[in-house]
Amino acid sequence: MTQRTPARTHRTFRKLVLPNASHPAIRRVRRHGNLPTIHGNKLWKSSCLLIDYLQKHPSDVCDRVIDVGCGWGIAGIWCARELGAEVTSVDADANVFPYLDVVAELNGASTTHCVKRFEQLSTAQLAQFDVLIAADICFWDDLVDPVFNMVNRAVKAGVKRILIADPERPTFHEMAQRCVDAHCADVLEWQTRGSVEARGAIMVIENA
Repeated sequence: MTQRTPARTHRTFRKLVLPNASHPAIRRVRRHGNLPTIHGNKLWKSSCLLIDYLQKHPSDVCDRVIDVGCGWGIAGIWCARELGAEVTSVDADANVFPYLDVVAELNGASTTHCVKRFEQLSTAQLAQFDVLIAADICFWDDLVDPVFNMVNRAVKAGVKRILIADPERPTFHEMAQRCVDAHCADVLEWQTRGSVEARGAIMVIENA
């Protein structure tokens, strides 16, 4: 009799445990009625682009990190665990945070939660952070202006490093080009290999 291969419930990437939808802890959260409404229903690969980039190009100062549009929060969780950063995970959808807590617990880390939209992040609040990271946050046409304006406020606030990753949607490139023109941003092609194969681009602003 042929034995059925057990379904994989997670992958590992850069020492991080990445649960999928079949992971018992994720299924338990979903059974409790926590249903994200703004695409926060899974781990998005662009976060792995950020992790890979930060591992290869670490920040000189990375004590306080804000992970905007965090979803399940894997990039921020990696910063908390591997870089020892104090991380604030921000999302407009409060229902993502039970999933983020599962991922954080699986990886022996924790972050601070904050429910806000991009346009609600003030210059004064952004000034509390050294690094701003985000992944897959520019997926609709009507997000281009809010994301670009948030970047403007982050630059004004003195955030030292701003990193936004995306699988290269046209909306991301429109936002990134504005940042190139306004803040001399770099837009870097990036890909990962191994347990998670991701490809896309990272918009980088060094605001030192």
